Formats: sequence, C-alpha cells, structure tokens
Amino acid sequence: MIDPATTPPQARSTKKLISEKPVAFLLAGALGLGLLGTALIPNSPDAVAQTNAAPRGVMTPYGNAPSSFADLVEKARPAVVSIRVKGGSMQKKAGRKPPEFNMPDLPDGHPLNEFFKNFRNGKPGPGGKRRQRPSLAQGSGFIISDDGYVVTNHHVIDDASEITITMDNGDEHKAEVIGSDERTDLALLKVKSKKKFPYVEFSDKTARVGDWVLAVGNPFGLGGTVTAGIVSAHKRDIGSGPYDFLQIDAAVNRGNSGGPAFSLDGKVIGVNTAIFSPSGGNVGIAFAVPSKLAKSVISQLKSGGKVARGWLGVTIQSVNEDIADSLGLKEPKGAMVTKLADKSPAAKADMQVGDLIIAVDGDNVDDSRDLSRKIAGLSPNKNVRVTVLRDGKKRDLSVELGNFPSGKKLAALRKGDTKPAIAEMEDLGLSLAPVSTNPGTKGKGVVITEVDPDSKAAEKGLRAGDIILEVAGNSVSNPDDVAKGVRKAKDKGRAAVHMLVRSGDSQRFIALPLKKV
Repeated sequence: MIDPATTPPQARSTKKLISEKPVAFLLAGALGLGLLGTALIPNSPDAVAQTNAAPRGVMTPYGNAPSSFADLVEKARPAVVSIRVKGGSMQKKAGRKPPEFNMPDLPDGHPLNEFFKNFRNGKPGPGGKRRQRPSLAQGSGFIISDDGYVVTNHHVIDDASEITITMDNGDEHKAEVIGSDERTDLALLKVKSKKKFPYVEFSDKTARVGDWVLAVGNPFGLGGTVTAGIVSAHKRDIGSGPYDFLQIDAAVNRGNSGGPAFSLDGKVIGVNTAIFSPSGGNVGIAFAVPSKLAKSVISQLKSGGKVARGWLGVTIQSVNEDIADSLGLKEPKGAMVTKLADKSPAAKADMQVGDLIIAVDGDNVDDSRDLSRKIAGLSPNKNVRVTVLRDGKKRDLSVELGNFPSGKKLAALRKGDTKPAIAEMEDLGLSLAPVSTNPGTKGKGVVITEVDPDSKAAEKGLRAGDIILEVAGNSVSNPDDVAKGVRKAKDKGRAAVHMLVRSGDSQRFIALPLKKV
C-alpha cells in the first residue's frame, strides 16, 4: 500500500479543513464520541423507516424528528462501556499533566458552590464517599455480540498491560485485546466472562448529511453520558491514511474515544476517534470511522487479529492543474510517484520517480487518495497491473504487492537529508547552485539558494535549501541542466514545467508556469 503518511503537504488537501489558525486534531482516545442529528424529508424512504423512532402520536415542527431520544438511549446505552487501561500509551500521556476543568467561580452562598468545589478538589461528597477525579487513561467502547466482543479505538488500548471495562450498570470485567489496527484506529477486545451481554450492531446504511446521531460514552471518566447532533459531512480527510471519516457535531470530549455514534434506529453508524479543536475541548467538529469501514476491519481483526493490506511502496502526490499542463494532460488526474522505498514492490517492478499512475487493473485512478484506497483494498502477494504514464507514453507494469509494513518498519524505509548555496534564473525567480558546491548538502541535484518572494516559485512553496532533482523528467546536477529542462518544456509548447523537489526528507512535484515567448 502507498504510504500516505509520507505524501507531501501539497497532497493533503484537508489540512485547511476549517481555517488557517493553529488547531489540533486530537485523538478521541482521550477524547469523546459524537452522534448525528437531522430533520427528515417527509415521505422519503428514510423518513418512513425512522417513523418508529419518534414517540407515539407525537408530531413536531420537523415532521418525524423525535421530541425525545430517551427510548433510543434506553435501548443503546446498556451496550456502551467505559474502558480503563493500565500501562497503555494513553495512561503514560495522561500522567504527564492532570486534567484541567474550568469550573465556575460561584459566590459562597450559591447552592452549587460546594458541589463544584468538591468536584474540582476531589473532596468527599455526600455520605463521606471520596469523589474520584476523572482519569485521562480512560476511553469508551461498545459491545457487538452477546459473548462480549468490544469495539474501541486502537489508541485507547495501545500498549496496555491491563484492561478493565465497566458496564452501564456498574459491573466490571477484565478484557483482552484480540487485535488492533493503527491505520483506522480501531481495536477489538474480548471480555473475560461467559455471561451474555447486551449488544448493538453496525448499520448497513450510509448515514446522510443532516441525519440525527446520538453519542454515548465516558467523557472525563464520568461514564454513561449522552450527546446528540447531526452528521455534518462525509469523506473527511484528517491526515490518517487513505480513509475517509464522518464529521459530526455531537459533543465529543476526552474519554469518549472508541464510543459509538448511533442512528435513530439504534444502529452504529460510526466509531468516534478524533476532534478538530484549537483548544483541546469540544467545538462541535468530531470525526468517526464510518460503519462500513469499521465493520470490515473488525471482521478481519476477529478472524486473524490484524488487517492485511496491499503495499506498493511509493510516496505519491495528486496532480494539480499546473502539473497537468506541464505533462500535457487534458485534466488533473492520477497519482505521481515522488519517491520509491528501497526494495519495494514498485521498485522491483521498475517503477520510476516521475511516473504518473493512472490505473490499477484497468480501474482509473483519480488522485493519490484514490490510489491509496485501491491498493489498500487489495491483498498482499496479489499481482496487479499498474498503468503509468512515462514520457508521454502509457506503460503497463506487473507488480506483486507486498504487505503493508508496521509503523516502525515504514519509518526505517524512509531516508533522506538535505539542505541548502549561483546561477540566476530570473524567469523562474530562482537562484541555483550545484549541490556539490554547498557545504552540508549531499547527493545529486541543484540547490535553491534564493527565491524571489514575488515569484511563482515562492507561491508554490519553494524556499532556499530545497533541492531540485529533476526538471521535465530529466535528472539535473547543475543549473545548466535546469535551464535545458525549461527549454525542453517550452519547445513542446508546455504552459508549465514540472520539477521534482526535495525538502528535508520529503519529495514532491511542483509545476512552475512558463512565460510565453
């Protein structure tokens, strides 16, 4: 499978999902779960199907929207559990800093003053029982079978030495890990008990934007907390591999990680895993693994303890309009190879940096994420036909896919170092020098020593210290080679010239527009 984690920043479109201000995608493992909500269109199939979810005889200004979620909560909450871990990565992170709670500063005579003071300080409450402070080493989960299989997030139980689940009625049970998958942040546990458990099922339907959702989980260790909202969007890229997530606006907070997002029929439409937040708290933007993907992953974890994915062994980026122009393409389609892992399946099949992957087994590739999903959906050791565009001609390469490596092995496959020192290329807004003349740099290529801040190169993100490896498909070792590549693109009537550029340990293609002559 392609390694989206190494895809250059330009290929990750959702980094600007909400705003340019500093924000954080927080794992729901210390986070919470959210559920959706929406008014139904009268007479639609979904509206008819969900009529039973509304209280009998109750009509609202929104047709079949329920006036209360109480019936659904009573049905679903018994299957939702709190998860407490010992020795896991969450607990280690939680131990660095105690949780902070912004409590109201109430006057001494206020009836709730004593309650908030005790909650903040963990002092004994009514009856002399000491209140336990919520722990960040907690998450949520839900039971999917009567014999006690539990779904949660990978980051909730990662490296845990001991796992305890707490039922809605307060019963506690030990649990063991059956398998987990870091790419989708899902894990499957098994309760160590022979008793029968209440359970919920994954939904086979795709939730629509605007559908109601309900979240039940363990925010701040409080347990059994319910929030409601709607499905805000589909196909959100949160920088977690090639998979798309649901966006919901139900309140999701610390401790809700791994909890379910329910539809009005009591089925699980998503597993909550992360929030988008500038402060670390809920701002109404949460993300959940869609039920279709979760169901497939959990099935593999149950049968084999892990998820097997195909691996191509390349770093890729999507093609924008400028790069499409530089390649003479009618539209920006496909995934461009910017780097090959050493001894990877792609390298063994003679794939090259600069190849544009346009199809897999005859199925056209839209962009880098589309290619990632296609390869991830195939089995390791499977032979596939990868169609690439090289020097303007189509080539079919036979590739035997590998098994997607672990995070540690993947990191070992990534290599690279560079830095920046003079030939002027005024048209491009760049000053260049051979890598060999610049102290501290290694390997081939031409180093950028200066970038005109008003140039297109600056707009494309080029900066001093970046190294140009190829121009118009040809390797370069001095500024003259760069000039030759530019002339080559002009002679072909290209509106832009594409370059392979290395920044730090990442590589990407950029296309600089050419002045008409």
